Amino acid sequence: MPIFEYKCRDCGTTFERIVYSSSDRVACKSCDGERVDKQLSVFAVSGASSKAFASEPGPCACGAPRRGMCGE
Repeated sequence: MPIFEYKCRDCGTTFERIVYSSSDRVACKSCDGERVDKQLSVFAVSGASSKAFASEPGPCACGAPRRGMCGE
């Protein structure tokens, strides 16, 4: 069940909505209008695996993932 972000064309409100199927009616939470645009959203990852990755040293002496990122 993906969560999508929308912006209402009528009142400008931005909101999130869980969409169960492509035929679901999506209406603005403020004005109940159906003229909404799906927004691009940022994908975020959280958890133990992201911490483990961040603590692993990279190929650079400072631990940066790529050469040139630590200002050598």
